[in-house]
Amino acid sequence: MSLLILIASILLLLLLISGVKLNAFIALIIAAFFVGIAKQMPFPDLINSIQSGIGSTLGSLILIIAFGVILGNLLSDSGAAQRISSVMIDSFGIRHIKWAMVITGFSVGISMFYNAGFIILIPMVFAVAKSTKQPIIYLGIAMASALSITHGFLPPHPGPTAIAVIFKANIGKTLLYGLLVALPALFAAGIVFPEFLKKIQAFPPKGLFESKTFTEAEMPSFQISILTALVPVFLMATATFSELILSEGSIRSILLFIGNPTTSMLIAVLFAVFSLGIFRGRKMQDIMDKSGSAMSSATMIILIIAAGGAFKQVLIDSGMGNDLSAFFEKSSLSPLFLGWLIATIIRIALGSATVAGLTAAGIVQPLVLTSGVSPELMVLSIGAGSLMCSHVNDTGFWMFKEYFGISISDTFKTWTVMETIIGVMGLIGVLVLNLWIK
Repeated sequence: MSLLILIASILLLLLLISGVKLNAFIALIIAAFFVGIAKQMPFPDLINSIQSGIGSTLGSLILIIAFGVILGNLLSDSGAAQRISSVMIDSFGIRHIKWAMVITGFSVGISMFYNAGFIILIPMVFAVAKSTKQPIIYLGIAMASALSITHGFLPPHPGPTAIAVIFKANIGKTLLYGLLVALPALFAAGIVFPEFLKKIQAFPPKGLFESKTFTEAEMPSFQISILTALVPVFLMATATFSELILSEGSIRSILLFIGNPTTSMLIAVLFAVFSLGIFRGRKMQDIMDKSGSAMSSATMIILIIAAGGAFKQVLIDSGMGNDLSAFFEKSSLSPLFLGWLIATIIRIALGSATVAGLTAAGIVQPLVLTSGVSPELMVLSIGAGSLMCSHVNDTGFWMFKEYFGISISDTFKTWTVMETIIGVMGLIGVLVLNLWIK
């Protein structure tokens, strides 16, 4: 029954958005109500679940999105994004520009949460697309695939790290095996797959990022441009490594505070205001006016992401995940495949990669203890499953759709297929490694 309700809610959502042409924000809230009523949730609990989903989603994202939009606007409005893109084009050449996006996304993604990395890199994607005349989606998928892979496979990201703790897996080995699994998946999803997407048109929200073309004299230097863009990356990376190598104390606490995504993005914005604005002769009022205009363009993106969080939370609170978990508890499948399959199904049902991974890990943990399978490979197989088939109940789906301004169907053709390629390639990589690692 839970599976039928899930399918019906997704069909309703698609009908409201694609058929009725209802705004995605309203459609997601209606779908959330439908699931809660169908699962016979008490009305007060349903309302609380929707509010909790919006609050928890925006609570962790809204400041990052807001500061990210301002930082992106400063990078593009000052010519810094154009400077970075021009250097990347000169270094890699137009024919290999995808490699530049993949390498940049992978480097940034190792130390950053997916959402923060996406928001930081998106203005560079737009700038590179404009300079090279390449389709935005073609480059955007290359960048997003790298961020997604690091999010699903590689410690110290919270999902893989938490699953590693459950299985008592060695973090160093998990990272090493994760890199071996990640590289083929990255090639398939970030280099090969974008070749099939060149005809898909993107229509980003007007006013989100500056579209002006700058002269050589108007642009800041590459050094200050790349430094400004990577300030949050450096701060988050420092926090991540301090957590791994430093014992608890005041220094570690300070580094973790500064490296928190919200704090690091605020520091990056303040740094950019001076490095790309005040020190280059711009007035503070002009900088703030431009930033405010960019923020107004991101309002609907924020609302849709919030509604996606509400839909996801109702699916979780209604017991959808528990129903699916119970179905697989007595399965006799291989632990590696079973972990991947359960994570995939819960990911489809609930939308959250982290929730899918942790739930699947809890179900198969007893099997790992008795089967002798590598706990590090179990972390990776579940991580691969947790990335599968992202669709309308995933906030990442809506973030990708709204930033690039594409239709629901095109988001399925691009984002969803990309995530599925990563998940399938991840499983294949794990099964191959299992032949050699015992």
